[in-house]
This record gives sequence, C-alpha cells and structure tokens, in this order.
Amino acid sequence: MQHYQAETYSARGSIGYLVKRAHALLIDQLEAAVEGSGLTATQWVVLMHLRDGLAINASDLCVQMRYDSGALTRMIDQLEARGLVHRERSREDRRAVQLRLTDAGRDTVAGLIPSVVQKFNFALREFSRAEVTEFTRLLTKLITTLEGTGSGTATGSGTGTDSPSIGASVSLGTSSASATSADLAPGAAI
Repeated sequence: MQHYQAETYSARGSIGYLVKRAHALLIDQLEAAVEGSGLTATQWVVLMHLRDGLAINASDLCVQMRYDSGALTRMIDQLEARGLVHRERSREDRRAVQLRLTDAGRDTVAGLIPSVVQKFNFALREFSRAEVTEFTRLLTKLITTLEGTGSGTATGSGTGTDSPSIGASVSLGTSSASATSADLAPGAAI
C-alpha cells in the first residue's frame, strides 16, 4: 500500500517530519528534566543506553544515536572524568573496550528518572493510556519495519522485542508494546 503520492507530498504531513519534530520537542523536555545536573540530554541518553544494556561500547552508541565517533569519544571522556562511566577491556577480546556505568553513574540516572518521567508524562498528558499503548505499538512496528526485521506487510504483527529508539533517538517505550505512560521513561532511552 502506498500512503504518500508524489503529487500531494508535503513535509508537514510526512512521517519523517512528524517523528523528527516530536523528537526535537521531547529533547527540549529532556534538557529541562536534566537541567541542574550538569548533564546534557545527549549525555543522559548515553547513560540510559548503558544502564539499559542498549549499548556496550562506543561503536554501538554511535550507530544507535547516529552520533559522530569523535564527538562521542569526547563525551565519554567527560562522563569518565566525572566518574559516571568507566572503560573496561573485554575479557574475550582485549582490543574491544566496553563501557560501564559506575555506582555514581547509576545513582545519577536513578536520581534524574523522576524528573524525566514527569516531563514525559507532561508531554503525553493529552493522551489516554490506550492511545499511549497504541502509539508505542505503532512506533515499535515502524522501527521494526525500518530495521528490516519486521514483515512489513499488513498481516505481520510488526512488534519487535527491542526497546524502541526514536531518533535513535526518541525512545518512548519499553520492550513491551503494552507499555503504559508510567512505564515510558524508566526504560526510555531519552
């Protein structure tokens, strides 16, 4: 099925524009949530990816966040200097460096989650639980389809098992397609 037509296509109505716009506005909410902590929204996303096991090294983070490796290395250096992250050589492959949250990093994340949850719940205040569940399911289906792991057909379930990452970026959900608004931020990557 074709949802767009070249003759009538406009950016404002495209799924790409809408997802990116929602992502940008959620980042604004996230920046406000972490304000005063000394972290940026991007640093928060890095810490959440590490906490939730969505990434174990800088390469994973770069791919998932669509972030430049040099800029990410500098960010990891900053997080390490603050005692929030540490680098650890892999026991299986000494060339590989894994990233881990320190106790201070876990405490920082835990301390900020209530503020993040509050901001995300505020962003979703006009949605019912059913709408948030359906929105999360549809985003998960879109992500799964775009990652090439979904069937992409109308008959496929389209639900993935990985936590969705909007904008690799705008993670609004948990691994379950039946997440409620209360579940969103703790497992969210942003």
